[in-house]
Amino acid sequence: MKALRILSRSIRDSFKSVFRNFSLSMASILCTTITLILVAVAIFLSYNVREVTTTLEHELTIVVYYKQDVTDEQKMELENALKTMDNVDTYEIKNKDEWKAEMQKESDTLKTTLDYLEENPLLDSVIVTVKNVDDLSETANKIREYDFVSSAEYGEGMVENVIGIFDAISWGTIAMVVALVLVTAFLISNTIKLTIFSRKTEIEIMRLVGASNSAIKLPFIFEGFILGVFGSIIPILISIYGYVVLYNQTGGYVFTKIITLVEPFPFVIYLSLILLLIGSLVGMFGSWRAVRKHLKI
Repeated sequence: MKALRILSRSIRDSFKSVFRNFSLSMASILCTTITLILVAVAIFLSYNVREVTTTLEHELTIVVYYKQDVTDEQKMELENALKTMDNVDTYEIKNKDEWKAEMQKESDTLKTTLDYLEENPLLDSVIVTVKNVDDLSETANKIREYDFVSSAEYGEGMVENVIGIFDAISWGTIAMVVALVLVTAFLISNTIKLTIFSRKTEIEIMRLVGASNSAIKLPFIFEGFILGVFGSIIPILISIYGYVVLYNQTGGYVFTKIITLVEPFPFVIYLSLILLLIGSLVGMFGSWRAVRKHLKI
């Protein structure tokens, strides 16, 4: 019962302190709000970039073309080799007649050209998907070692550059989130520090009447928690409404259908919970830091 009384009194005193030091509290809440909005943008970019990268990686394939004089035995040799390669996930055999039919459907010009030719100039092929896109180049090079393979292409150079750019964006936004969280903790810590100084006389009186360390410290910890929660409300509302509007206005993709956005639900719910968790935990951490450093009991 005593612990519950201390807890309820601490929460009550925390709310009183927030409104008693309204200007300091509003400054801290405003800074937290701005920071969490930026954190929401960073999470939005990071998550969507990761999803685009994952989708791109799953769609990457190595297109292997045989030489014109390839034999059935040589085709079987490559197929058996593909089965033993660690990085090969699946492969699909596609002969030149299938390529011809596919190309004729895609373009009237190609259809006319291919119909005019007496022999099919295309090559038999195998389309290979890999397990790990990082080893795509190594897998393609192994396939190229066979004399009867004309080429094994996967858009090398461009693929590495695109994935590299997306990885850089993802890691950059993660670094931004960490930096902004630290800034938020510092701001809340300073707010609690000023609150401690402004209540110096009150704290001294509490010491004299025999108040426990917990009874003195807990209100400041809860005050940081409250500031963090209040500071996360506006970013949560902006994140939910803003992302839903953005998704509906863009049709779910940006610039090109390759760069698709994650569907709003349940993404915005998870994002809201993350913002609330970051705000509350960072608020408590900032308060704990200020109490530990400036409240000597």
